[in-house]
Amino acid sequence: MPCEGCMERDNVSSGATMEFILLGFSELLHLRVLLFFTFLIVHLVTLAANTMIFMAVVMEPSRSPMLFFLGQLSAVELCYTLVIVPKALLSLAVGGSPISVMGCAAQMHLFVALGGAECFLLAAMAYDRYVAVCQPLRYAALMAEGLCLRLALACALGAFAVALGLTVAVFRLPFCQPRCIDHFFCDVPAVLRLACTQGYAAELALLAACVLLLLLPFLLILASYLCIAVALLGVTSPVGRGKAFSTCISHLAITLLHYGCATFIYIRPKSSYSPARDKVVSLVYTNVTPLMYPLIYSLRNKEIRGILRKMLKRKKIGELG
Repeated sequence: MPCEGCMERDNVSSGATMEFILLGFSELLHLRVLLFFTFLIVHLVTLAANTMIFMAVVMEPSRSPMLFFLGQLSAVELCYTLVIVPKALLSLAVGGSPISVMGCAAQMHLFVALGGAECFLLAAMAYDRYVAVCQPLRYAALMAEGLCLRLALACALGAFAVALGLTVAVFRLPFCQPRCIDHFFCDVPAVLRLACTQGYAAELALLAACVLLLLLPFLLILASYLCIAVALLGVTSPVGRGKAFSTCISHLAITLLHYGCATFIYIRPKSSYSPARDKVVSLVYTNVTPLMYPLIYSLRNKEIRGILRKMLKRKKIGELG
């Protein structure tokens, strides 16, 4: 891919001291203070909410499989925001932030890996809902603790392996000067725009990552919910149908949020790339949705609400004691 204003070609692997500059929201300098404190508050609330959900799940000895996956999802969201937001806040504070090649590669790898792990976890949660609705009598046997642990491990390892391959393919490309990334983190499309050559290998790696991390889990989720929909057609009681649907609504809401943003950014023609628009969508993807997840689940999940009430009660008793 040609790079406008390219002054030289330099392979990343040969430039140990090479740096990128994250431009962030440098075009909105007049709003920098407002944006900084808004992002900071959202970041702190997100960390607090996801930490609370994670601790609630960890401290619950008799947690259900869905509660176990919720804990994994909260852990992913915690890491997700810590990988992206602090550097974005620094970029806002100083009006553009340098990042080393290794730092950029590490950030890209962790971002893709955590996002992919989240997709796989959503697929595992959809399977859990399928078993709960379609095979309730075998639920305890099918969704045993050992299977949940293996699914969580497979989600993490699979996503990290795919992300590693994509990151290596991207950073094998030669990059042009000036190396200014028009984004607030090292997102794949933004970094690829700096490549001096047509990176077919990187683009194929991105396509493969989209298929493995986005399309495959989405098809598994779709298959699970089609089976659930068919099973619900046989339920004559409106109460039973409503109860089954209520167990799925939180997962559906989070899936739509996650896949809506991810599809817009990664599954589209390269010619439609717009840095300003992508930064806004990425802002929602990396700041708003991680805050929405614990809110959605704490409002819809009775187990989470019950555990949080017990935690607050213990805290009050401890303060009185």
